[in-house]
Amino acid sequence: MKKVLIITYYWPPSGGGGVQRWLKFAKYLPEFGWEPLIYTPENPDFPIQDASLLKDVSNELEVIKLPIWEPYQLFEKISGKKTPAQGLVSSNKKKSWFTNLVLWIRGNFFIPDPRRFWVKPSVKFLKDIVESNDIKTIVTTGPPHSIHLIGLGLKKKMNIRWVADFRDPWSKWDMLDSFKLSSLAKSKHKKLELNVLKNADRVLTVSDTWAKEFETIYTRPYDVITNGYDEEDFGILDKKGSENYFVISHFGLINNFRNPRNFWKALKEMTVRRKIKVKLYGVIEQNIQDQIRSDDKLNKMIEIKPSISHEEVIKAYKQSDLLLLLLNNSKNAEGHIPGKLFEYLASNRPILSIGSTEGDVANILFKTSAGRFYKTTDDLAEPLEEIINNGWDLKRGDIKKFSRKSLTSELVNKVLEDS
Repeated sequence: MKKVLIITYYWPPSGGGGVQRWLKFAKYLPEFGWEPLIYTPENPDFPIQDASLLKDVSNELEVIKLPIWEPYQLFEKISGKKTPAQGLVSSNKKKSWFTNLVLWIRGNFFIPDPRRFWVKPSVKFLKDIVESNDIKTIVTTGPPHSIHLIGLGLKKKMNIRWVADFRDPWSKWDMLDSFKLSSLAKSKHKKLELNVLKNADRVLTVSDTWAKEFETIYTRPYDVITNGYDEEDFGILDKKGSENYFVISHFGLINNFRNPRNFWKALKEMTVRRKIKVKLYGVIEQNIQDQIRSDDKLNKMIEIKPSISHEEVIKAYKQSDLLLLLLNNSKNAEGHIPGKLFEYLASNRPILSIGSTEGDVANILFKTSAGRFYKTTDDLAEPLEEIINNGWDLKRGDIKKFSRKSLTSELVNKVLEDS
């Protein structure tokens, strides 16, 4: 069996969508003749934890860990506050001078990101691991993009095959705008990114749009393998929502990049025969929470709930009648495919997408006939009334190609085996 070393910052008990991509690849790779080894930090700073994902980590899987030092720990010690969550650094809420200073330092001094201090010790440590295990192929997955610098360092020292996997863009990532980068910092990001794109044997990303964006930075072939859903997570989901309420659910972050103002407006305006319950699971920007709670009608309909485990998310799909998909209102929106989209598809519930009506998400929804997509400026009262009162006649297309096992087969045949 061939061996592949997967270098990733996110690994269970880390939660969120980013961890599942290579967790699921590692789960199914042995079925296709590949033995994965995982390299991950021993003491990472996870924003979300989800112990339910540990069930997908085989007892036979070797997980190698090395301690990491992150400057976030210093910030929290000095300030006595938690570091601002990545998805909320773009908040419109006024930040303290200290928080603004920390964000500026993060963006201009810790390039490409605060995990950069793990790069040199990892390259030194992994050189022996690669040699002793006769590993011919390594994979780096980012963000954080400093993980790719570990691959770059190993590639320069050893005769190995390196696959760089981009779950998000790098120099064109919209999150970078929140850190007020200087022209020098932007130049450093672009230089590091270019070195990775030039030296990796294969470059992989999650959407066609982002592959095209990378082509504008450096011309070479780019592979696209989307995220997906794991059939074993779902089993049988029957068509059963709440008997008393029509339940609309959203899972994940809602911030100022994806505040669905037209959806809130539609909830207040439409006339329907059934009672409505909107359940929002996850991190919600404070000013959006305030907006909801200050409106009597919205406050009665909407339940704001904390993040829940992946296992509980699957159960919540079953109790939903409609799944809400909110897309970023940002420059990367057309290429951003939320990982939950594929689980929405597997749940067999209708999907209401709000955001860009162009790009990869709209293309997937159109081809699978799994839902409808609207702009943030569209009037949603009528389509919401239609589905609540009458339902949507959605003739679903085949979604098997998005199963984690099918995607792993594609990874092996298109990327790993192609030497």
